[in-house]
Amino acid sequence: MSFQDSDALESQPTTWRRSDDPQYADDPEFTRFTTSLSDQLFSLQSNISRLSSQVALLGTRRETDRVRERVTDILSETGEEFKAIGEGLKKVQAWHDLGPSQKYTQNKLNQEFKASLTEFQGLQRQALERQKASATAARTALESEGGSGTASGGQAGDQQQLLQQEPQLADQAEVDFQETLIIEREAEIQNIERNVGELNELFRDVAHMVHEQGQSLDIISENVTSTRDDTRNADQQLRTASRHQKSARGKACCLLMILVIVLVVIILAVVLG
Repeated sequence: MSFQDSDALESQPTTWRRSDDPQYADDPEFTRFTTSLSDQLFSLQSNISRLSSQVALLGTRRETDRVRERVTDILSETGEEFKAIGEGLKKVQAWHDLGPSQKYTQNKLNQEFKASLTEFQGLQRQALERQKASATAARTALESEGGSGTASGGQAGDQQQLLQQEPQLADQAEVDFQETLIIEREAEIQNIERNVGELNELFRDVAHMVHEQGQSLDIISENVTSTRDDTRNADQQLRTASRHQKSARGKACCLLMILVIVLVVIILAVVLG
């Protein structure tokens, strides 16, 4: 399908239907449903923009627990919305008796969904990699601190151990707290990995639908091209017929003028004779 043909299809209003063919009849339910999906896809772009700005903070000095929490929340919320829209697209794919412009709307939704999902998956993988690196660094630092504390405790005397017992208990409580936070972060990372796998399956499904719709769209494009060519041929024939008609009209006028002149000459000859 050429770029010009694609423009010709896109310029065609999605509400256009032939009133004399039941196949092209309006389907208000289809229009409402696809409009709703389109609005949901548009709102996802806002989530993706917010996610991009938060993921950029991971692995920097501006990374905080709050930033990681926002990243996790946006990933989870947006992933669920993608799954819901994906189910809606499957419903659109199974819609029966679609006209050409409806098929174009169907394909356009699939293409927009695929593009948005690809962008989201890139941010998802980026967030996962940075979260893993951050959690690994935190665990390494924690284990290093724990080992050094144990070594110093073995070298101290009994009296010094009694004096340091209370601070050590406080330090151990902090270590346990940090250990709990790291475990929670690792659980969040595992959840992100599960969502990555689920969205990969959804991406494959949508890619398959786009491929099928692409074949249908090529057929529609061929019909559009054929109709355009027929229209151009008809226009040329009408222009040719119009020129012939004008030429014939001009000839008829000339013949009429000659006939009038001949009649006038004959009448004058009769009268004068």
